[in-house]
Amino acid sequence: MSSNTEPAPLEHNLARGLPAVAAAIFFFAFADALAKWFGQAGYDSVQIVFFRYAFGLIPVAIAIAVSGTAGLRTKHPWLHVLRGLLMFSALALFFRGLKYLPLAEAISVAFSAPLFVTALSWPMLGERVGPYRWLAVVIGFVGALVILQPGTDAFRPEALLILASAVFFALAVLHTRRMSRTETNVAMYTYSTIFAGLATTPFLPFVWVAPQTNHLGLFFTLALIGGTASYLMIVAYRNAPAALNASFEYTALIWAALIGWFYWGEHPGASVWLGSGLIVAAGLVITYRETKTGMVLPKRGR
Repeated sequence: MSSNTEPAPLEHNLARGLPAVAAAIFFFAFADALAKWFGQAGYDSVQIVFFRYAFGLIPVAIAIAVSGTAGLRTKHPWLHVLRGLLMFSALALFFRGLKYLPLAEAISVAFSAPLFVTALSWPMLGERVGPYRWLAVVIGFVGALVILQPGTDAFRPEALLILASAVFFALAVLHTRRMSRTETNVAMYTYSTIFAGLATTPFLPFVWVAPQTNHLGLFFTLALIGGTASYLMIVAYRNAPAALNASFEYTALIWAALIGWFYWGEHPGASVWLGSGLIVAAGLVITYRETKTGMVLPKRGR
């Protein structure tokens, strides 16, 4: 097998795949908590994204060392630029919203991304969306409205930042589907890290705060955790069924609730749990239907 092709799929190994996805989801939730802490410590979301991707070049270098440089060849560099811009937008908006919202509530709203993926897959990719998935989209959006509670005193405008983040992440997922026909995983991982990091540079002079020395270690931890989680997701999707992994990602809500309660004393209300239940149910229906087309993708990404 040449070095510029993707590895052949492995036979399912649940003993390896399930611990990998469980650890990945925990690390993602922990990274979200770190990003929330940085926001409340006075760092702008753009600066957090900058450090996330700057230190994230270390796991990228490791990935290149393992897979070789042949997989970095591309005939479509501007597609990678666009993907990097979409990932930057999604992450910057998500981190900004995290600063103001309880962790579990923010992640619950973020799980609306698959709904946007499904709704946009027909106009953007020409994919057929059946009645079951359209019904799931409607139910999921009802769940988002239950959480957001627009028009009431409980409505938090900052939650719209998370919703906008979900839209950008959905666009990135659809763009990834299109690119995966010609581009390798290592190329998309490498170039999205580089271009998403570069996208922060025009804004940094306006938001830069000199980081404390001990905070640099935490920024490195954020990048290391994010990179490790991304690698573990690759392991999970190569060793366990995609539908099982995608369903398991919703355990992030449990970790978010526990971390939010332990560190910030957060107590998600009934509307958050009810809305989350509707979004999770909708996501599971979409996951089940997409297994028949082989299009199941991770619900969240970094």
